[in-house]
Amino acid sequence: MREFEEFLGAQAPFDALDAEDLARLVAHAEVEYFATGATVVAEEVPLRHLWVVRTGALEVVEAGAAVDLLGPGDTFGAVWLLSGLAPPLLVRAGEDSLCLRIPDPRTLLAHPERLRFTASGRARTRLVAGAGAGRADQPLHRLVRPIVWCAGTDRVRDVAERIGAAGQSCALVRIGAEIGIVTDADFRRRVATGEAGPDSPVTALATVPALGIEEAAGQAGALLRMLERGVHHLVVNDAAGNAAGVLRAVDLAGAEVRDPLLIRSAIDEARSVDELAAACRLLPAMLRELDAAGLPATHIGAVHAAVVDAALRRVLRLQERPALGGVRHSWVVLGSLARREPLPLSDVDTALIWADPPDGAGTADPAALRTEAREVLRALQHCGFTLCANGANAHNPVFSRARADWIAAARGWQHDPTQDNALLLSAMVADSRPLTDPALGASLTESIRSHTRTSQFLRALLDEALCWRPPIGFVRDFVVQHSGEHRGRLDLKPGGLTPIVALARWIAIAAGDAGGTTVERLRRGAALGLLTADETDTLAGGFESIYHLLLRRETRTPPAGPAPDPTFIAPGELDTLTRRHLRETFRAVALVQARVDRTWLQRLPG
Repeated sequence: MREFEEFLGAQAPFDALDAEDLARLVAHAEVEYFATGATVVAEEVPLRHLWVVRTGALEVVEAGAAVDLLGPGDTFGAVWLLSGLAPPLLVRAGEDSLCLRIPDPRTLLAHPERLRFTASGRARTRLVAGAGAGRADQPLHRLVRPIVWCAGTDRVRDVAERIGAAGQSCALVRIGAEIGIVTDADFRRRVATGEAGPDSPVTALATVPALGIEEAAGQAGALLRMLERGVHHLVVNDAAGNAAGVLRAVDLAGAEVRDPLLIRSAIDEARSVDELAAACRLLPAMLRELDAAGLPATHIGAVHAAVVDAALRRVLRLQERPALGGVRHSWVVLGSLARREPLPLSDVDTALIWADPPDGAGTADPAALRTEAREVLRALQHCGFTLCANGANAHNPVFSRARADWIAAARGWQHDPTQDNALLLSAMVADSRPLTDPALGASLTESIRSHTRTSQFLRALLDEALCWRPPIGFVRDFVVQHSGEHRGRLDLKPGGLTPIVALARWIAIAAGDAGGTTVERLRRGAALGLLTADETDTLAGGFESIYHLLLRRETRTPPAGPAPDPTFIAPGELDTLTRRHLRETFRAVALVQARVDRTWLQRLPG
């Protein structure tokens, strides 16, 4: 037993386990001997164990060809065990081999979060989902402060005294069936300036309704809510929907959590584009700090998106633009920013939609609107953001139209998906989120909800999504570029993220609901029967793992000077464990793609 503890404890994924958990693991491990050619894992059989090679070698065979060779210390089965999918692979002994068969560690270990199935300890697979919260995901009931209640008729001076005596920074106000909030900032901003007197009713200061959040959202969720809405207080509601306490920005302990709020405040207070640019220059360092602090990658992406949203809204408020000011319009973000999952070096993709003449305050001049939109985007560039090199920008006539023209174009793409760029533009419309005038901007995705039920269009979209294939045709290493500046490297964005993002987008369009992140779309697909639970977990786990790998590479890219594209990775840059995990993830994603391709029509909601 001691020999096996030392053996497992010397290599990933077990090398971060403490002595007690190693002992538990070894106590449940079984030793098996396999003669050369013997089958260790049969094809299409769900796994219930991990296999670790002690001596000898195992061959991984797919479609009759050896695609991998496992040596002493190598582990097989993590992705398949966690996803619940049956691997379309045969594992056999390449020579006489001794192996350890270990049951699902989730049921054995006191600290399963310490298992390292990828190079990054924070990019965890489903194995540790929910196994323990980091400091940025504490439950909110541990952080809330007591509520200071007051009535709407109470005087401002009395409420201020009550807040001070309680040592708090806000009070909640009952106004009929609603709850409002008044904060110390309201007193400073409105009472000190004479806008409201000390004997005025507190309703003169209160914001109604107060912004709330559910206890279950966690610390990271509260941070995102504050960032998205630009507030420093939240009402925390219990499971019954009742106010249980108040959360302040400073209660989100740690500079790594407060820094995004400070950047958001600097953006909101910027009085010029130069001041806004100075605030936005803090973004790359903030993303690095959040990653170093252990915040999940998907939360970092959402924080990033919230800061970009705030910067674009501030640019729009800083300067008067007669053409845009004379017509009702909506600025819309596209792509990964719309899904709230940009990478640190992602472009900012935008679109513009304006009201049709009968609904607007004036007659739109498309040329003037696009000229002013270009000025807005130049200001955004001055703040350090990169515009879409492929033309998805709000001054481009393809991405700036009247509402009726947008709807007509979307219906045309759906009616005839064979026309030029119809599928690409449909996908971009599906990945859209309005930043201003949400009712107007939502007309883009409403066209998806109402007009995408033809099987021809859905089949064409699925074919487009399935064009993005994981690089599974390799032996021991990845399929890489064979020429050019990226020779010998694998682009993890189209090879890893995009196959999952594209399939999730197809699910969103087929479901008639284009909202949410990639993982939220996958979960929605499972609820509607478009995916099985195992398929959903496989795709979601693969997305989160690859997204985190790319995010870490981009946060470590030098801020100035030429640098290699961080989405291109040479196999030698990854440790053996990460390479194997990626290979298994790619094969699992390809398996889900093949299943959906065969049975998509039966999966569609009735």
